[in-house]
Amino acid sequence: MLVASVLVTLCLSSTCLGWGWGKSGKWDHKHSAINYTTVAGFFQQDDPDTDSSNFDYTKTNYGLINRSYPTDSEFDPSKEKTQWERFAYYVDTLNRGCDKNTQYKVLFMGRHGEGYHNAAESYYGTPAWNCYWGLLEGNVTSVWRDAQLTEAGKAQCTKSNSFWKHALAAEKIPAPQSYYSSPLVRSATTANLTFGDLDLPAERPFAPTVKEYLREGISMRTCDERSSKTYFQGLFPAFKFEDGFTEDDELWKGYEGETSEAQLKRTKIVLDDIFSNDDNTWISITSHSGQINANLKVLNHIAFSLSTGQAIPALIKAVDLRDIDPATTTIQSWTAEATCTAPPITSISGQGCVCSSVSSASLPATTATATPIQRR
Repeated sequence: MLVASVLVTLCLSSTCLGWGWGKSGKWDHKHSAINYTTVAGFFQQDDPDTDSSNFDYTKTNYGLINRSYPTDSEFDPSKEKTQWERFAYYVDTLNRGCDKNTQYKVLFMGRHGEGYHNAAESYYGTPAWNCYWGLLEGNVTSVWRDAQLTEAGKAQCTKSNSFWKHALAAEKIPAPQSYYSSPLVRSATTANLTFGDLDLPAERPFAPTVKEYLREGISMRTCDERSSKTYFQGLFPAFKFEDGFTEDDELWKGYEGETSEAQLKRTKIVLDDIFSNDDNTWISITSHSGQINANLKVLNHIAFSLSTGQAIPALIKAVDLRDIDPATTTIQSWTAEATCTAPPITSISGQGCVCSSVSSASLPATTATATPIQRR
């Protein structure tokens, strides 16, 4: 933590300009490149020794490490403040002290609760899901196009909601100042059930903004196609849409999937947009496992997988490189996958599917369809 201590000393010097208390500034990212660094040493989730497979943020105070901060002697000389109160003061001091090309934000990134597509993938096996079942609207018992939450998924949201109620009242965790959601129903439902009924400060209401590029990686499977703006608005009237949000999904194709390079590119775009146009420090993002993984890569955070209903916080330092033009690269944006036109004979993890003799593998599948369901 020597780096963090030196950083505070530098930012508190008399030459620093600083942002307003509790704010982290805005930039014009159209004419600059932004560099992100995860400031490690504050959360268990940024420690390489933490096992993500069985980590539960609701049982660990969101993973906040019990430690001291360079500002403790100033803010809490009598040692009466909670860990979150002391951390919040430290973060606000960083933003208050640093120049106008630097800002710090704390991101609360939550994965949605279990959806019907998650349950179906577990039931059929990932290879069979990827090569056949995921291409359908659903089966005779459930629909997974823009999947809703299962009862287990809703229970995960209730657990998260209980955590936040306790953390706000007892641990004094800062309530998010801004809320963002993926446009897929499972994420919006998770955000709504987690935060919608909390006793929040009047100046920090739950007023989420839907951003297109916070969606899951856009595969050929129907769970990654979003519903129409009108349908979504009917379910979540309190949610706002970013400017330019289209009525229908213009990104999902069904015959090709987004490449990982393309997902990282759009992830950089949406994070640049948030960091440039939102001067709040405490940010909630409700999204998906694949998209949060992409967030972590762009933010230069270590890999940390999340099960459904789990979340990860991160302290992010962003630097606006105003004199450097953003790098331009050419990438492949879309690619097709081999699929079966009927249920596969086998689905072996790590090996993929074996199509039946009456089902030819194709790139892409054009006949793997179920009884049409009204598009939403």
